[in-house]
Amino acid sequence: MNFQINELTRQVAETARDFAQQHIKPYVMEWDETQEFPVQVFKEMGKLGMMGALVPEEYGGAGLSYYEYKVIIEEVAKVCGSIGLSLAAHNSLCTNHILTFGNEEQKKQYLPKLATAEYIGAWGLTEANTGSDAGNMKTTAIKDGNDWVLNGTKNWITHGKSGDIAVVIARTGEPRTSGNSTAFIVEKGTAGFTGGKKENKLGMRASETAEMIFDNCRIPDTNRLGKIGDGFRQALTILDGGRISIASLALGIAKGAYEAALQYSKERYQFDQPIASFQGISFKLADMATEIAAAEMLVLQSCDLKVRGEKVTKLSAMAKYYASEVSVKVATEAVQVFGGYGYTKDFPVEKFYRDSKLCTIGEGTSEIQKIVIAREVLA
Repeated sequence: MNFQINELTRQVAETARDFAQQHIKPYVMEWDETQEFPVQVFKEMGKLGMMGALVPEEYGGAGLSYYEYKVIIEEVAKVCGSIGLSLAAHNSLCTNHILTFGNEEQKKQYLPKLATAEYIGAWGLTEANTGSDAGNMKTTAIKDGNDWVLNGTKNWITHGKSGDIAVVIARTGEPRTSGNSTAFIVEKGTAGFTGGKKENKLGMRASETAEMIFDNCRIPDTNRLGKIGDGFRQALTILDGGRISIASLALGIAKGAYEAALQYSKERYQFDQPIASFQGISFKLADMATEIAAAEMLVLQSCDLKVRGEKVTKLSAMAKYYASEVSVKVATEAVQVFGGYGYTKDFPVEKFYRDSKLCTIGEGTSEIQKIVIAREVLA
């Protein structure tokens, strides 16, 4: 494994960093307070190739590797976890599902629009009573001639209201049976497909999370992704890569919180010396830096396996699990370093603190990651 950063990765990171500083940082708290999903920012990122990072150039994408994808999410998340989350969901879930399992016609029809952010993508697996228990989902798709009729509700969906296109996994067989679900592409504006309740969240407030409701939603069989009954297997494959993106998101949040705490500890004076000179603070910073470095190695290992086309299930689960837990710990310690100021919205660490928690929940909780890891090591 060679994790030496090449010139392309360095340039991509610099572009993402500059964009985040100029186009995201000035509005972070405004978007957080109002829960605005700033669609125009994603359109601008589309112009830079960030919304189609992994999409090959032949389909209008940037054709980058997971190393570049990692640094894009990381640099954005260092400024705003919400924008980083939406960026990750659009790329890793909706877009990547079509890229991985779509036929040539579907790829040509949808990927260029997703890669440029003409379309914002959503991905629907989770339901109110079936998070990781996706085999028991209630949303159904019933074949009717050359069409499928979808009924049910998906919950906790990133871009559930504002997304222009969604990949939806629906049950096409009996609950808890092998091959009981199928993936479909559903476009916004299709009769019977509407956005529902938008969630009022603790953190990640500028990343829209909402219901998707299907009421006798009729779509043609040409919108089916892959084979009938292959939906859940497809979803697991997509989540393997998605965990790398959430790990990168968590890593970016952790780095943002750490860098803010480090700078503050050098500038804040107590007892006529910077607080960084006190062991209580310096040891916190040492732990934060060490755990961030360890998390980054797991993320890089996952990227390496993905780039080489090898199985990434165990490493991506490890990276997602560890990086997300580190993100919460680092953000918590950053608030502590800031003291009372860290508890106010005038400083950035309270937002890192709120945003970080989602990383231990979304795309499989830390507990689910442990199950995945345990199954892999015991296989």
